[in-house]
Amino acid sequence: MIRLDPATASSSAPPSVPVWAITSAGAPSDGDAAFRAGAALGALDTLARGQSSWAGVWRQRLALKCAAASMRLAGRAEDAAALRDAWHLRAAGADPGPAGAILGAWRQLAGQPPVASADRLEKILDQLGLHWDVEALAALCEHIDDLARSGRPAPFASAAIAAHVVTMRPDAALLAWWLADLVLAKSLRWPQPLPLLMAQAFGPAFRGEAGGKRIRPGEEGFERAVCLALLRSAADACRLAAELSRRAEKLLAVAPKLRAKGAGDVIFLLLNEDAVSGSLTTKNLSRFAARRLFERLQQLDTVRELSGRPSFRLFGL
Repeated sequence: MIRLDPATASSSAPPSVPVWAITSAGAPSDGDAAFRAGAALGALDTLARGQSSWAGVWRQRLALKCAAASMRLAGRAEDAAALRDAWHLRAAGADPGPAGAILGAWRQLAGQPPVASADRLEKILDQLGLHWDVEALAALCEHIDDLARSGRPAPFASAAIAAHVVTMRPDAALLAWWLADLVLAKSLRWPQPLPLLMAQAFGPAFRGEAGGKRIRPGEEGFERAVCLALLRSAADACRLAAELSRRAEKLLAVAPKLRAKGAGDVIFLLLNEDAVSGSLTTKNLSRFAARRLFERLQQLDTVRELSGRPSFRLFGL
């Protein structure tokens, strides 16, 4: 029998971005774009500070989305499914490969406080396939702290760090987008960042009028584009939260019916990870027992098989 904390199991419906912010007609002015971004971040703020049972899987799904978008900047072809495989099907402690390492950087962003230290950034640079000298990293960390203390509106501080990084190192666009989310969280005093902006980097928010040339960090109109990107990414994140909230509620409702000895471990992973291997083994769960448990959860319509394969399967909310 699985016993779960009722405070963790219960959750109200997640907030959503106001409809007027998303559907306002016409091309918004700079001021309007900033105002709408503020409304979107206000809705997202509740989720960013919350302790919902499904917050872990929500953050990791956002990380996967940004990692998939990162592949284009990195000159790679992996999609979200390939990134899932690289991360979740590798042996414990094994190198996930270059694409998986980039996913690892986004996962770390979503799972740790918004602190920028030289040691941390050095590790992130390594995951992103970049290198930076120690003095430059120390100066960058100081600049990040200055931006967070400056009192600038969070979207503008986020845009400023991205522009600063690309100006210093044009080849470090991946780091620029990673830090944009970190500085956003630091400015808003969120306990952990949310991977948001990279997923919009090739979207309409960063296109000029009539779908023109992509607006890159530091170029004219970039701050306005960041505001519009935050509006879109916040709306997407809120919709994902609503979907995961419903699925988590259903999973937690059937949890007391599951009598497998290691079922509690599996439910914990499903609520905190983007995907869980169907061949998972723990000290309380054999591979055979895990397969039977996932089959049972599928029968109860509480998990989905994510890979579409008959073997090496991955499951998630």
